[in-house]
Amino acid sequence: MAKQNVKFTVNGKKVALDVESNQLLVDVLRDQLGLTGTKAGCREGECGTCSVIMNGRLVATCLIPVMKAQGADITTIEGLEKNGELHVVQQKFIEHGAIQCGFCTPAMVLAGKALLDRNPKPSRDEIKMAISGTLCRCTGYQKIVDAIDSASKAPGKR
Repeated sequence: MAKQNVKFTVNGKKVALDVESNQLLVDVLRDQLGLTGTKAGCREGECGTCSVIMNGRLVATCLIPVMKAQGADITTIEGLEKNGELHVVQQKFIEHGAIQCGFCTPAMVLAGKALLDRNPKPSRDEIKMAISGTLCRCTGYQKIVDAIDSASKAPGKR
């Protein structure tokens, strides 16, 4: 299969890659860009562990052909930390013990960030809805909800 060039921004950096048009965004992020915080789980859009923020929306990268990312602005978990400081959602996940095995954590943190970007003061039900697309086998979700709720009340940047 002939390769095509795709250009997008990931974590604030412009990238241009030669890819096969049938490659999935999850594989390009992990294998070509080394952004392994994006997990490849079910590969069917059911578990949500491959989620990133693309153009302001949380998306499952296992369902997105990489060519659909042309011109997109993508944020992965690796892009949240700035100048050695964790994003407030990351910090609250640590403080609230919302990290167990860590497999779903990147997607859950990004789901929380995406929610707070569009709704800085969500209700607990809105938080539950925002994370409902990502499955967690370890925490029972309560600590995750608590962490995002706490982040919504924290002063400072999101």
